[in-house]
Amino acid sequence: MPTFPATDGTRLAYHLRGAGEPLVVLPGGPMRASAYLGDLGGLTAHRRLALLDLRGTGDSAAPADPATYRCDRMVEDVEAWRAHLGLERMDLLAHSAGAALAMLYAARHPHRVGRLLLITPNPSALGLQTTPDDRLAVAGLRAAEPWFAQAFPAFRAWLAGEADFDDVFLPFFYGRWDDAARSHADAELEQTNDEACERYSGDGAFTPDATRAALTHLTAPVLVLAGELDGGPRPDLARRAAEAFPKAEFSVQPGAGHFPWLDDPEWFTGRLLAFLDGPAGSALPSAE
Repeated sequence: MPTFPATDGTRLAYHLRGAGEPLVVLPGGPMRASAYLGDLGGLTAHRRLALLDLRGTGDSAAPADPATYRCDRMVEDVEAWRAHLGLERMDLLAHSAGAALAMLYAARHPHRVGRLLLITPNPSALGLQTTPDDRLAVAGLRAAEPWFAQAFPAFRAWLAGEADFDDVFLPFFYGRWDDAARSHADAELEQTNDEACERYSGDGAFTPDATRAALTHLTAPVLVLAGELDGGPRPDLARRAAEAFPKAEFSVQPGAGHFPWLDDPEWFTGRLLAFLDGPAGSALPSAE
């Protein structure tokens, strides 16, 4: 398991899987160990994935200063990692809350990004927020599921702040509630750093106007992929996030929830490979 030092000396770990051109991957959660990403639906057969464990998660060390768990404070962790990997520019994939970190990185280091893939992204860095109504609207699409009658009232109560999180509504986060989804959900608790999670989006983490202005200079192609059955973000919010980028493609994966590589691996990998192997458009500028 390779490691490298962050600028503050914190030792960060990453995991290499598969073969081919490198694809650098940031996990979500927020602050969930990268193990939950698995092989991203078989993407390792086509790309060599480099999956970062963010500070204080997975095999990475906890920092001396917990304030550095804030999203914007970790942008330079990503830049230190790029330099360690020896990549002039990198293709960067980020999932969920990790997309906020990827957006801040792209805003600060636009010439270091070759292609950017944002999978069911949290758009907080752009000043966009998923609302309880968003989640409930998409949840309503699952009314025919056998678990819906028990799950929906608990989900609605949690979103209203009237009840605690309840595992009974975990199926709303997956397009298919099968054994693979159950196993994936069961692993979340031990893979997530709760303290870091609370600090990730703390006060000052996001400056949407500045981020949006900086992203106008991003020449890299961007793919924003939403799940048809994902409430956070629901597809129309993800589409609005895509509009912040000069060269963005937007796709909705049919029948997918928040973890689309689990719901239909073949569709997921096919869409990503079409983007990764497609034309770059106008020439990318030198990183220098």
